[in-house]
Amino acid sequence: MYLTTEKKTEFFEKFGKSAKDTGSAEGQVALFSYRIAHLTEHLKKNKKDFSTQKSLLRLVGKRRSLLDYLKAQDIERYRAIIKALNLRK
Repeated sequence: MYLTTEKKTEFFEKFGKSAKDTGSAEGQVALFSYRIAHLTEHLKKNKKDFSTQKSLLRLVGKRRSLLDYLKAQDIERYRAIIKALNLRK
């Protein structure tokens, strides 16, 4: 499996406030970005996998809404997570 519990904990330790803080926007955005990268690689190999394509679009929308929320609440946290994950604005 590509996403283990240890990998999730690592994301929340690095980007969240703590390893147990799984609800922080930064931790969720980092986790979504990892999943998006994995699904993108899968779709490059399997172009006709439309259910994965729909899941990818749903994840991108969730990440975008979390980033919009973060931008409205605290612009410095938004800029930090964008820079840390190398995301386009």
